[in-house]
Amino acid sequence: MTTKPDITWADFEKIDIRCGTILSVNDFEKARNPSYQLEIDFGDLGIRKSSAQITSLYEKDELVGKQILAVVNFPKKQIANFFSECLVLGLYGEDKKDVTLLTPSLPIKNGMQVG
Repeated sequence: MTTKPDITWADFEKIDIRCGTILSVNDFEKARNPSYQLEIDFGDLGIRKSSAQITSLYEKDELVGKQILAVVNFPKKQIANFFSECLVLGLYGEDKKDVTLLTPSLPIKNGMQVG
């Protein structure tokens, strides 16, 4: 497996990765690939929406209350009739299809930044 090109510390510092708690989960019927629409509480940053292709490993009810990590400083992205306001982070499985969410190992205050 090869890695991507090196970045500088300044490049990394531009990425704003925060912890948030999923408040609600809905099926995203208009998405091309099976997805959920998430509402995520990022504390002082407020509530943001995201679309996530995580339906194969996660049921809606098990996601509510789950803490996740997300990039919060991307511009909004329109997906069908929905505007995604952050990018929820996860790892692809060996099949390059299923996504496992990145989560903190212990509870943390919403909005805390990875650094």
